[in-house]
Amino acid sequence: MKHVIVGAGPAGVLAAETIRSLDKHADIVLVGGEPEPAYSRMAIPYLLAGQIAEEGTWLRHAPDHFDRLGIARRAARVTALRPTDRSVTLDGGTEISYDRLLIASGSVPVDPPVPGLDLPGVHHCWTLADARGIMELARPGARVVLMGAGFIGCIIMEALVARKVRLTVVEAEDRMVPRMMDQTAGGLIKRWCVEQGIEVRTSTRISSVQKSGEGLHLECEPGPSLQADLVVVATGVRPATDFLADSGIGLGKGILVDAHQRSTIEGVFAAGDVCEGVDWDGGHGIHAIQPVAVETGRVAAHNMVGREVAYGGAMDMNVLDTLGLIASSYGRWQGVPDGDTAALLDESAYRYVKLQFQGDRLIGAITLGLTDHIGALRGLIESRRSLGEWKSRLLADPARFMEAWLATLGK
Repeated sequence: MKHVIVGAGPAGVLAAETIRSLDKHADIVLVGGEPEPAYSRMAIPYLLAGQIAEEGTWLRHAPDHFDRLGIARRAARVTALRPTDRSVTLDGGTEISYDRLLIASGSVPVDPPVPGLDLPGVHHCWTLADARGIMELARPGARVVLMGAGFIGCIIMEALVARKVRLTVVEAEDRMVPRMMDQTAGGLIKRWCVEQGIEVRTSTRISSVQKSGEGLHLECEPGPSLQADLVVVATGVRPATDFLADSGIGLGKGILVDAHQRSTIEGVFAAGDVCEGVDWDGGHGIHAIQPVAVETGRVAAHNMVGREVAYGGAMDMNVLDTLGLIASSYGRWQGVPDGDTAALLDESAYRYVKLQFQGDRLIGAITLGLTDHIGALRGLIESRRSLGEWKSRLLADPARFMEAWLATLGK
């Protein structure tokens, strides 16, 4: 049996290793699109901050790791899937046949429609090559503009602060981390960052980037304009599915898969950020976090070798440390039309709890400035347990979620 895995990130690497553990004789080919050892993108900010060396991003450190496992590595970009021939095409035209295919191609950065983003001095922060370019320019005192204050942008922001640059953050939405936090929490995170000496401009778009002397000139709407030595683009990512355009595979926002990570094409599976998989509450969604990538890679590998394993579903979950201020969001944190909401706010202490209910179940939550027992919130939401009388108690005092967790165990 020949297994081809597209993508050498956490999902692809774990899948290749799992297949080998289950089938000592399988032919396994791991195709990665970069000329680098397999690495974790989520470690790049730690590299930028100087907390680790480049080797610290590597997923496996022994140079002969894949050779010892009998896993063939190919550094190439996949350009097409040909399901009728059961093959994939690589850049340069080479074709690789498969019996089972796993697509774990991850995500790619989204470029906003801004002229000048191809100029020298403008970088995404997505690859090790990007990181090298940023570190070259992000010297102490350098003028740096960070486009985007989402989850990834805020992690990059912290790394840039560690490099002691003069930082301006520009976010098109009306608050920081808009896909993770509501207006109250996002506004408090902005205020926190400003108090740390960062200029933050929300509800602002960069309309163009132009060369200006030794640096860059950025036109903003609304103004004023900005001058920069480095522009870092962190305006979101999307599943890497372009090479699947003519394949006939089922696509939503990502590759549609069932609980066994099977796509709509026989013999083709998907895992990680590229797939739109099952949710914890029965829906479908993209969950671009490394623990989900690893687990879906493991589940896919079992099913590729014929061992039926179902994935229990992922829940939207983000925990963010922004210069020491901890924020988290879980589940349906925006609420649902027929649901109830409870909130507790202490602006001066940067403490906030907001709970979302549907019937007598907790379905979502936001916290800010809290670290104790927030795992209980995740447990209450993920377990979908009935709260009973504890719903009214939480509506009156959302901070009692740990008590609710303990009181409802076993329900």
